[in-house]
Amino acid sequence: MNTTPSPDPQDRPARLTVGVVGAGRVGPALAASLQLAGHRPVAASGVSDASRRRAAALLPDVPLVTPAEVLERAELVLLTVPDDALPGLVSGLAETGAVRPGQLLAHTSGRFGTRVLDPALRAGALPLALHPAMTFTGTPVDVQRLAGCSFGVTAPEELRLAAEALVIEMGGEPEWIDEEKRPLYHAALALGANHLVTLVAQSMELLRTAGVGAPDRMLGPLLGAALDNALRSGDAALTGPVARGDAGTVAAHVEQLRAHAPAAVAGYLAMARATADRALANGLLEPSAAEDLLGVLAEGTEGNAR
Repeated sequence: MNTTPSPDPQDRPARLTVGVVGAGRVGPALAASLQLAGHRPVAASGVSDASRRRAAALLPDVPLVTPAEVLERAELVLLTVPDDALPGLVSGLAETGAVRPGQLLAHTSGRFGTRVLDPALRAGALPLALHPAMTFTGTPVDVQRLAGCSFGVTAPEELRLAAEALVIEMGGEPEWIDEEKRPLYHAALALGANHLVTLVAQSMELLRTAGVGAPDRMLGPLLGAALDNALRSGDAALTGPVARGDAGTVAAHVEQLRAHAPAAVAGYLAMARATADRALANGLLEPSAAEDLLGVLAEGTEGNAR
């Protein structure tokens, strides 16, 4: 048995100094992961109290400075601001001369590729788009969750190896996304992850209304199995009254939702129609059963519009 102790990351020479512009939930976690790989976080920017707390928890002893000072101190800069704020941030940093030739600028936006970094590119920066396909809490658990996490990566051909190395060092798996496909890629993730949270939260509220004392305990095994089946089998994993064509059951659902959770009716109808379409297309729902079901969904939509 090998009893040689694993090398302490702190004993490795730092390869890049790392800065974070935007100490939200994502940036400090990525910088902490890079630190474990031997890189050295040297500066972060954050304005809100929450940002400062996250930076203190994940990047202790790393000073909080202005974005321009972050770029002045770091060889690799992580731009981890909201998508809509990214173009203005990049333009502003380039116009003020904060960007240095040869500096690696990596943003974490899912929507954008590297084209959004063109103002910095003209100033000599090296552009990378590294989007972790993960939800973040702003706590140290995020660093552990990066192990095996896929990253949507876009980079110039000459920087592909550098982008891949950084992702792997953070514990992730690079998935190459073409520049023009970035918005579609991001929409797919939002559809699956963001909307899932909404659906689960609505389901728990309805279960509480129905008298269930621990809706999370009830839903956990069910949703875990459904997710596993869906990832393994896709549309073949569809079950439930819509996939079976149980029009009467679906009508009862709509009636109860109108009475107890009217705000959930539109979402239920939209997802039921999408489920019916996919079940029909995959031969799971018989056309004869679909006719009554689609009629119920149409009536529900008309009732929702009144």
